[in-house]
Amino acid sequence: MSSQIQEQIHEEVKTRYGRIAEKAQPEVLSSCCDDDSAASCCDTVSLYDIDTAWLPGDVKNLSLGCGDPITLAELQLGQTVLDLGSGGGIDCFMAARQVGETGHVIGVDMTPAMMQKANVNKAKVDLPNVEFRLGQIEDLPVESSSVDVIISNCVINLSPDKAAVFRESFRVLKPGGRLAASDMVTLGRFTAKERADMSAWAGCITGAEDVSDYVSAIKAAGFRNISVRDKGNPDVELADSISLGGSAKIFSARVTAEKPF
Repeated sequence: MSSQIQEQIHEEVKTRYGRIAEKAQPEVLSSCCDDDSAASCCDTVSLYDIDTAWLPGDVKNLSLGCGDPITLAELQLGQTVLDLGSGGGIDCFMAARQVGETGHVIGVDMTPAMMQKANVNKAKVDLPNVEFRLGQIEDLPVESSSVDVIISNCVINLSPDKAAVFRESFRVLKPGGRLAASDMVTLGRFTAKERADMSAWAGCITGAEDVSDYVSAIKAAGFRNISVRDKGNPDVELADSISLGGSAKIFSARVTAEKPF
């Protein structure tokens, strides 16, 4: 993919999520998807397996994820956590509660309007162990070997260079660190014409990769103990799947991987 197309995708994604942030209202549930987008990426905060009742309405209603990376991450007190594509901050705030005052949470997002919204939300939840940094997940503004756990919620699929995302994730993790992400993945591949639809890409659809390609990029970055499971059928391991061709079937995946010691 050319750098020009990658930049076009970044701008489309930034525009869409900036618009969502600017229009967000406390009493209205925001969605990453337009009416013509797949409903599978428009899940709400109700999907979390942990308590969210303590969060203000304008934090919960700006949840744009496709799963529950917080439960998947199995966070511990004192850990440093990085959220790729932190949006309005909901996953950062829940992670901050789990790692406690001795822990630290960093949210990275490339959309200035989301960054502003996240900092407003931070003041409301009063969690000083959270910080937000403006930047791209393909080029993280984070020190090498400084993070215990990386989380992400329906964001990696939006990147035009997922190999770079996984390389950067590997770089910033400490030895033994873990990646725990909810993301949109496919069985089968989208056509070049489908991928050229920028609106569908920014809507969490055609940026999703076939599971075999997705896992190959994670492996190439250096990760081990990789797991990819369909949220709707979590008992079946898909990390070793081979693409059989045909039209792409998109699903919400639970993805975990480890950086070796």
